[in-house]
Amino acid sequence: MDETPTHASGGGETWLEPHHDGSERYVSTMSPALGDTVGVRLRVPAGIGVDRASVRVLKDAEPAFTTMTVESQTEHETWWAADIEQHNPVTSYRFYVDGAAGYGWVNGTGWHRHRDVTDGADFLLSSHPAPPGWALGANVYQVFPDRFGRSAAADGRTAPAWAVPSAWDERVGKRNGDYSFQYYGGDLDGVAEHLDHLADLSVEVLYLTPFFPARSAHRYDASSFLDVDPLLGGEEALVRLVEAAHARGLKVIGDLTTNHTGNRHEWFRRAQADAAAPEATYYYFRHHPADYVGWLDVPTLPKLDWRSQRLRDALLRGPDSVVGRWLTAPVNLDGWRIDVANMTGRYRDVDEAHSVAEEIRATMREVRPDAWLIAEHGHNASPDLMGAGWHGTMNYAGFTRPVWTWLGNHDPDALTDRNYLGIPTVYGVPTFSGRAVAAAIREVTASMPWRSLLASMNKLDSHDTARFITVVGDDVDRYEVGLVMLFTMPGGPMVFAGAETGAGGGNGELGRIPMPWDRPQAWDERVLTLHRRLAEVRTTSPALREGGLRWLAIGEDSLTYEREAPARREAPERLERILVHAARGPHAPVELPPWWFEEFEVLLGDAPERVADPDAASGASGASEPGAWRLPAGGPQAHVWRVR
Repeated sequence: MDETPTHASGGGETWLEPHHDGSERYVSTMSPALGDTVGVRLRVPAGIGVDRASVRVLKDAEPAFTTMTVESQTEHETWWAADIEQHNPVTSYRFYVDGAAGYGWVNGTGWHRHRDVTDGADFLLSSHPAPPGWALGANVYQVFPDRFGRSAAADGRTAPAWAVPSAWDERVGKRNGDYSFQYYGGDLDGVAEHLDHLADLSVEVLYLTPFFPARSAHRYDASSFLDVDPLLGGEEALVRLVEAAHARGLKVIGDLTTNHTGNRHEWFRRAQADAAAPEATYYYFRHHPADYVGWLDVPTLPKLDWRSQRLRDALLRGPDSVVGRWLTAPVNLDGWRIDVANMTGRYRDVDEAHSVAEEIRATMREVRPDAWLIAEHGHNASPDLMGAGWHGTMNYAGFTRPVWTWLGNHDPDALTDRNYLGIPTVYGVPTFSGRAVAAAIREVTASMPWRSLLASMNKLDSHDTARFITVVGDDVDRYEVGLVMLFTMPGGPMVFAGAETGAGGGNGELGRIPMPWDRPQAWDERVLTLHRRLAEVRTTSPALREGGLRWLAIGEDSLTYEREAPARREAPERLERILVHAARGPHAPVELPPWWFEEFEVLLGDAPERVADPDAASGASGASEPGAWRLPAGGPQAHVWRVR
């Protein structure tokens, strides 16, 4: 937003501005077919000087305007409505508003008064096949198999030559930093033995990092895509795990590297052995056999060349391909997370990224139409989310980075190597205001179709990052604020195994610790209880799973937003509204008008208060009125209410 807000409160700016997002309260469908008519709505608060509205759609890259009409009106707000055509596979649109407030636009980043804006933050509707409904906003739990659970069968397995065997309670990195080779012996039957724990956390999707044979504990250097590592129990153990998960109603997705293989992969060995072998076309050889392109120049991870049609046949195309094989019987995975998806198919003047994604998705539609395809992407993924490829992304840019910069304790020594999610900063994680954080989230949200956001994973940490509890300096209050945001923002919350115990770690390697099943003293009961409560609330809340996002108050140290959606699809006139107030520290009170809601149910935290005497509203800048709602002003704290 560019101008002074219409209503101020002591805790920051209250953004009573025209609002639209891609959720079902504002569009008649998130998944139109090409040529469909889509109803769009714009919500305009009363008294801000908007007297007319139009919707601007790009048709074949040419702007076209449709005048909106008043659909409904109260003393507090007006709903404007219009129909637009899904003229192109991805249709972009924004709103033009005019009147006493002057010339202005409403796009995905907000209300822009008295100036023009580019098309980059326009709202987006996609007619490409939609993500599976079960994946939208789902609770995801990530498991690193070597470190999660160890069955009795693991005791009978001999550690391979590459491994540094470690006792389950041994510290990660204790042996001269051999992180990638430190072998604890966790296996897939060990995961299956602890599925009740996942049920206790209301987990809906189990995400396994790679299970293919490899020469490391992380297994991103696969030596084959056709087998399950015998150290994990082999294919039979994977079948047992997926069957047990499905019996509990859990989905299971695997992890596939389409950017590279390991240098001991059977394909690469054949490619090096014979320059005329079909597999030699699978890789980039500068000079055969020893000079080849590795991912980020890592020689153990030779990069795949997707100009090879034989490679596409083997890895992507049809039920017998690697992609198809694991989604069908006997294993029946429910989807794939694609490692290094942003680099897949891209090298110098070659860019096959979108065609690779689309072929993966085509095979998935053929063999398992409701499978979920998620892309690893550490920064702006929006250019890769416009077509018939990835359903969503691992949302580092639109969630992890902003939350770290708002809540981190910013001790330069807290993170190993002082690395801030790939950025080599001198002082560790930078410190940003709530306004900067909200702006960053809005920019990323605006850059993709709403359904792609819902089909993405938000995370506070992962197997590739420092643990969030370490980022916040072991401050459980700040951790709680971040966790509330994780479970209440659009997109699916992903929890990396061990976060619920309070596990720490200053980088991705140190965070990959074995689960302390036999050490109850290592579990932080407050953190565990909070995980349980928030996951339970989310799984039963349509607003949190698929609802829109409306920012209400944005301050230096507090963020207030609302999620809303039809409470039941068979009764769409009934709304569920979830109000969230998160604070990283004490702040002047944030107040909402008395008509904003009439009743509330505390889901987490403290209750809001009614302002009886406007003159007693400290710091409210004259905005208070009798009956206004004053939100708790302490911090670090987070509060969640269901309001009516």
